Amino acid sequence: MSQQDPTSIDVISSDFSFGEMSVDDIAAIAAIEAGISDPTHPIQGETAPIPSIPPLPIAPSPFPIAKRPVSGRYRGTLGSFQLELRVDVDRTRPMKRLSGDFFQISGGTTTYFGSFIVDAPTIAATASQVVVKGLGSFTFAAGSPVIEVTIQRKFIFQPQAPATVQFFTNGGVAGATYICAFESVYFRSLRLETDRVSDVVTPVFSSYNTGSLPSGGPARNLSVVSSYAEAGIEMIATAGNNVINIDEAGAGAKWSNSELHASMQKHFTLWQDLPQWAVWQVVAQLHDIGPGLFGIMFDQQGKQRQGCAVFHQGIGGETAEKLRLQLYTYVHELGHSFNLLHSWQKSLATPPGTNRPQALSWMNYPFNYPAPGGEATYWSQFAFQFDNEEVIHLRHAFRNNIIVGGNDFAIGSGLGQEVMADPIRDESGLTFRISTNQKSFALGEPVVLELMLGTTSAGGRRVHTWLHPNCGLVKIVIRKPSGAVVTYEPLIDHLVGQRESTIARDDVIPESAYIGYGKDGLYFDQPGNYRVRAVYGALDGSEVFSDILTIRVRYPVTPIEEELAALFMGDEQGSLLYLLGSDDESLRSGNDAFEEVLAKYPKHAMANYVRMVQGINASREFKTITDDRENRVIVRPAKLEESAKLLTAVADSKILDPVSAQMSLSCLAEVQAKSGDEDAVNKTLSQISAMEVKTVRSADKK
Repeated sequence: MSQQDPTSIDVISSDFSFGEMSVDDIAAIAAIEAGISDPTHPIQGETAPIPSIPPLPIAPSPFPIAKRPVSGRYRGTLGSFQLELRVDVDRTRPMKRLSGDFFQISGGTTTYFGSFIVDAPTIAATASQVVVKGLGSFTFAAGSPVIEVTIQRKFIFQPQAPATVQFFTNGGVAGATYICAFESVYFRSLRLETDRVSDVVTPVFSSYNTGSLPSGGPARNLSVVSSYAEAGIEMIATAGNNVINIDEAGAGAKWSNSELHASMQKHFTLWQDLPQWAVWQVVAQLHDIGPGLFGIMFDQQGKQRQGCAVFHQGIGGETAEKLRLQLYTYVHELGHSFNLLHSWQKSLATPPGTNRPQALSWMNYPFNYPAPGGEATYWSQFAFQFDNEEVIHLRHAFRNNIIVGGNDFAIGSGLGQEVMADPIRDESGLTFRISTNQKSFALGEPVVLELMLGTTSAGGRRVHTWLHPNCGLVKIVIRKPSGAVVTYEPLIDHLVGQRESTIARDDVIPESAYIGYGKDGLYFDQPGNYRVRAVYGALDGSEVFSDILTIRVRYPVTPIEEELAALFMGDEQGSLLYLLGSDDESLRSGNDAFEEVLAKYPKHAMANYVRMVQGINASREFKTITDDRENRVIVRPAKLEESAKLLTAVADSKILDPVSAQMSLSCLAEVQAKSGDEDAVNKTLSQISAMEVKTVRSADKK
């Protein structure tokens, strides 16, 4: 047997490290499910109880003395391996599971080795001990995959007993044995740093009494910390929590994705470019998108899911409704940092889960709840908790699938040979179309998808207008030339609020989205034909599918085309295109590549994408949160003259799709207005008006 197997007998050493629902109820339920009439029926192969310190003498009592629950986190070492064990068979919402993480110790270093989970163990409880046993699923090839955990039962006034963990081969041969001391009632612990920007005009959320408004659970005071504690996760507030001074940014300052992205690495005092149980949450006032955006889960360069932001312009206040919304938003965004997907997007996980659009969970959208009554039904039935599958993930997911900075935010897989099959029935009354502004793209050229929502109903339809995939209500699937099928995942997730409209039969709601770069990196990274399909999640839960669109990426033919492809195809360049520019020092090489494009090929059509990114970035102040002791925000003033020059060139090139062109022209008009050039403003507004008419006519033809 390999000495690199922590379940093997080969690692045995004399160097050991020691340290609501009752388990009787759970054992009884498990026995009934297994068809055993006696819930104390021993498990076959049960080992004798380990020796323990004799209990203190107990005086006879007319009342039964309660036993300690056994669920929680345990830790022990054997040779060079350390085991963190999680036992989940009693206390609050027991999931009837075992899980654990192995670490390897070498001198002064400890490295993560692998994880396991037992999804359906047998649970037996006697007056003296609890035995939990089952076949584990491992992240590595375990020679002894059967796990048996034995814990002596103690009275409530006695110390918690250690857990004896015995591994067996499938044939019943004993492997390694670990003695794990009890460590915590929590399955996992995480440090939470919450910073507030100084212009937030309402108090940072503290707690909400869930009985203040109708709900589906017992009334109790909940904070972010206690909400996660109910799921078995310990949130430890850090000393790094502070106020970020934004005075230099002026009144009414807004935050862009690129500013937040740049600031986190500099201000998060616990930030490291490695997986760790630490997360940053910043409380800001307003995002560029407006008050309809409630929160964002960050995606960092390198390690992901390390931070999030909430915006009080949309959720701030001290009424019961606002406090409830704040609690929901804070917990929801942190849930993404734990790699939890939205309730209606579980099929995007790897491996795919089952979508649960009617789940009464922190991870659902109240305003998009598909049951009769919609949002009112959600709030009146919501018990302020995660659903069972999410609790299992939080407590027992393999370490790299949940730890902040671990595996990338979950993406789709196993979607089969078709790029989302056609629905068998469609009575939504809605149409959803996608297209591109050109028939083919050069390798490295930004791929922008145009999206249009309409209706076939003579009486119109009530719809939400969040068409951009950033907002999580539109899913885009891409089939690459190799045949691989991937789901587009935006670099930054947006938590949005209610934004609805009634559209008539002739109305079209347009949107455009750059889909060339996201959490998976570059999506159009090789020449060939790509097949793309999008689906819109309607207010009533309907999934409205687009047709399948073929996008061709051309092979570079000339040396110039090859060099331009190399200058555009990088993670930093993709981030800059997604963020519409950034001053972030970590993206410097991407900005340098774009500067080289302008210097060497200023007349090439692809240079206009660089001008658009640089022009939009120059049009705005750029705020960066520093890590100095004063917690000040450094503001780079807008470069109006430079921005106007760049965006004017973009407008003249006519290379952009209609929605992106309107966005670019609107930005140009704002720059011209700030510069006091009224004639230029009027000219630009005329271009926008003409383009809006043309866009409507073009939509009618498609």
